[in-house]
Amino acid sequence: MRRIALLTPLLTTADAISNDLYGMQAVLKEHGHDARLFANESMTKDVDVSPAGKVKEFLKSPDDLLIYHYSMGWNFGLKLLQELECRTVVKYHNITPPEFFHGISLDYENVCSHGREQLKDIAGADCDLYLADSEYNAQELIGEGLDSAKCFVVAPFHHIDKLDVLPPDAQVLDQFVDDRVNILMVGRVAPNKGHAALIEALAVYRREYNEDARLLIAGKEVEQLASYSKWLRELAGSFDLDGSVIFAGCVSDEQLKAYYLAADCFMLTSEHEGFCVPLVEAMAMKVPIIASASSAIPATVGNAGLVWSERNPYLLAESIDRLNRDESLSVALGLMGRRRYEQFFSNQKIAAAFTSALGGLI
Repeated sequence: MRRIALLTPLLTTADAISNDLYGMQAVLKEHGHDARLFANESMTKDVDVSPAGKVKEFLKSPDDLLIYHYSMGWNFGLKLLQELECRTVVKYHNITPPEFFHGISLDYENVCSHGREQLKDIAGADCDLYLADSEYNAQELIGEGLDSAKCFVVAPFHHIDKLDVLPPDAQVLDQFVDDRVNILMVGRVAPNKGHAALIEALAVYRREYNEDARLLIAGKEVEQLASYSKWLRELAGSFDLDGSVIFAGCVSDEQLKAYYLAADCFMLTSEHEGFCVPLVEAMAMKVPIIASASSAIPATVGNAGLVWSERNPYLLAESIDRLNRDESLSVALGLMGRRRYEQFFSNQKIAAAFTSALGGLI
C-alpha cells in the first residue's frame, strides 16, 4: 500500500476539477492505496480533506506519490514539486488566458496571469509524469519544453454515473418541458464562455425561425464577475429577450439532470476550454450538440455534434432550426454522443487510461 496525496488549491462542490480528484481517489483506493485529499481551501461537506500544509507529513517515503492538480498559479504547489523527495505527478487542467478578464476583474486577471507564467516552471519541474485533460492541454505543456514521452492525455473523472441514476427535479421539468424550444448551456458565467454569441443566436432564431424558444444557462455566477453578468442581461434586453434567457445559477445534480432532459439541444460558443465536462454530460444524456471549434472543444465532441469554426449567429440559429425540424438528425446526434461517451469518456474508460498512464508509479 502506497501513500498518495491528491493536492489542489481549492476543493468545492459542482466543480469539474474537484470531481476529477474524487474519481482519482476512488480508483487509487480500489487498488489498495492510502489515497488522501489535500487542499489549501475546502468548501465541501462530508468529504475528508486535509490541509495542504500537511502533505509533507503524509508523504514519508521515496515510493510515496504526490498528484498535484494544476489549475491556477500557486507557489506552494510548485515548491512541493521542486522539493519533495517522493515521486510526483501533475494533472494539468488548463488556465484561462488572463485577457478574458481584462476590464472585468483585476483579481481574476492577476490569478490567471500568475498561473500562465508558472506553467513553464511546472513543465520544468522534472516530475515523474504529467497528465493532461486533453491533447490541447498536453500541447501547452510540451510547448513549454516538456518531453512528450512523459505526458499522457487522461480525461477528467466526472459525476455522470450519479446523474444517470438520480431522479430529475420535478419543478424544473414542470417549468421548462413544454412546447417551447429549449437551448441549454452549462458552465460558469465567465467571459471566456462566449455567452454573447448564444444570446445573439437566440435572437436570430426567434426572429427568423421560431419565437417560442429560450436559452437556459445553468452555471454559477460570482460577485467578482458581476459586471460581465450585468452586461449579458443588458445584451439580452437589447434584443427584447427578457424572460427568454434564463440564468439558473448554480444548480443541484437533480436540477442539472432535469435541465438536460428538458433541452432540445446543447449549445456551446466558448472561446477557451481545456476539456469541457458539460459537453460529455450532454453526450451521456443524448442531447444533440452545437458548438464552436475553439481550443479543446473539437477533440472533446469529435463527430458527435455540429461543430462550427465561426460563431456566426445566423449559422448557429440555422443549426438550431435544423435540429428542431429534423427529429431523425437530432436523435442520431444524441445517440452518437452517447456512443462517444461510452467509448471514450465513461468513468470506467477514464479509470483504465489513468491507471495505464501511472504504470509502475502505483
